[in-house]
Amino acid sequence: MVTRLTGGLLRAALMMLLIATPSMLLQTGASGTPEIVALVALGAGLFTAVEYTSVSPSLVEFRDAPPFNRIRFVTLGAAVFLLSLLARDASEPATITALVAALTAPLGHLLDIPYSPVRLLMLTLPDGTPGALADQIRAGAALSYLLSLASMALFAGLLRFRGWPMRSGNFNVWINLPTFDPTSGPDVIWRLRRDGQVNLVLGFLLPFVIPALLSLGMPMFGQLDLSNPHTMIWALTGWAFLPASLLMRGVALQRVADMIGAQRERASAREAGLIPA
Repeated sequence: MVTRLTGGLLRAALMMLLIATPSMLLQTGASGTPEIVALVALGAGLFTAVEYTSVSPSLVEFRDAPPFNRIRFVTLGAAVFLLSLLARDASEPATITALVAALTAPLGHLLDIPYSPVRLLMLTLPDGTPGALADQIRAGAALSYLLSLASMALFAGLLRFRGWPMRSGNFNVWINLPTFDPTSGPDVIWRLRRDGQVNLVLGFLLPFVIPALLSLGMPMFGQLDLSNPHTMIWALTGWAFLPASLLMRGVALQRVADMIGAQRERASAREAGLIPA
């Protein structure tokens, strides 16, 4: 109980720190920005503390199957921190901000190729966008996208070489998938594989679909103001992190389905007398 409480409070503090990072590194914008950030950070911290201190979570998946959520959190935190440094370089340049800008600028041009997600995102910028802002957005998009690819590669390595999630201990399917109802619908394995495939398709398509949706929504909702550094940071982070998170979830669900299928086969063989009890 003490370990769970301590871990939950630590995770809550880290979540609050992540949300407050852009405001701590950048100049304050509108007069209400600090209050809004503090409110959002407090809400996220409270939610995290409740989910990780309770016996069983209500929304957080794979809570007891590390390091699935740790990979996602580290990726999200790295993206927010580095994008904040990149945005800070335009107003308050320093050695570390200049280093981040110098390293990400070539990445932006390298990934800004025809039909790439970075190129599609750049095409949503309005005419007359200043060149410096366009270069900053290009570099930030490339950085976020590479971090998302790195997180997926790391998770794939855990699956291949460490046998996630079984190496992390006993795996309770229903605690780690609190939003999945095993009693509704057809066979559990079929539903897990179907949900996994849907997540994989969405994760693959979203980097290409999101820019198209932004372009289609401009006449109705207006242009997304990426000249605001806070908007740029969270928009680029979400654009890259959401597809990577869906891809990881899709692979994880497929893995869980395979584990349940293998357990069923062992149980059937045991009942048939092929394996000693």
